[in-house]
Amino acid sequence: MNNSPFNCVDQMGNEIQLATSPNRIISLVPSQTELLIELGLASRIVGRTKFCIHPKEITDNIPIIGGTKNPRIQDIIKLNPDLIIGNKEENDKQSIEIMKQYFPVWMSDISNLQDSYGMIQSLGEITGKQSEANELICEIKFEYQVFYDFVHSGAAQQNISCLYLIWQNPFMVAGGNTFIHEMISVCGLKNLASNFSRYPELSAQQISELGPDFIFLSSEPYPFSNKNVSEISKLFPQSKVILVDGEMFSWYGSRLKMAFPYFKKLIQSI
Repeated sequence: MNNSPFNCVDQMGNEIQLATSPNRIISLVPSQTELLIELGLASRIVGRTKFCIHPKEITDNIPIIGGTKNPRIQDIIKLNPDLIIGNKEENDKQSIEIMKQYFPVWMSDISNLQDSYGMIQSLGEITGKQSEANELICEIKFEYQVFYDFVHSGAAQQNISCLYLIWQNPFMVAGGNTFIHEMISVCGLKNLASNFSRYPELSAQQISELGPDFIFLSSEPYPFSNKNVSEISKLFPQSKVILVDGEMFSWYGSRLKMAFPYFKKLIQSI
């Protein structure tokens, strides 16, 4: 652990000044909270969002400071963290700017696996958990390689198209330049929304015209259920509609170890 002042740079290019290796951390991102715990840092986490729920037996004992988009600034100030960890996409920019006036804030910016590896490595270095972070990255890369070999072995169907719904009323899908799109591509699937930016709204007519082989209904942020599967299947009879675990497609920390085995089972089932 580094007990001397040092500087680091986050994934948005911001230079962060730290007086020492952080001992009072607030995490504003569920997947990064889970990562910190995986690295052995549970005792140093003094605050988390209400969506930071894994592993439950540990997160239940960490104070909640609000949501990812609406953290309670006064609660954060009272907790007096020496580091706040956020994410460009998941957190509210205005709230982050306010927090920066009081505390060091390290921001991730992730759209692909290399970004994920970089985030894990950086947080390991900042917290004095380099070896644990490197070991985790090796585990994830191993699971990725096993899955990659499966996808490219000929065992998986080829040229399957999909749309990944994250919301309804209106329908919103994962477009290009998103981590979800990266995971869809890793699965060997064609994301028909890849030409759209970020998370576009699509009308029912647009979805019908795209004609995906599969429509994936994510478990988050909208809690799609079996009822939704039935309703959406009637709207788009040309597509097979299935529920998928949104955490596996969008959490970019230690959960990646579980994501690739999950993807294998998913691909085998379609």
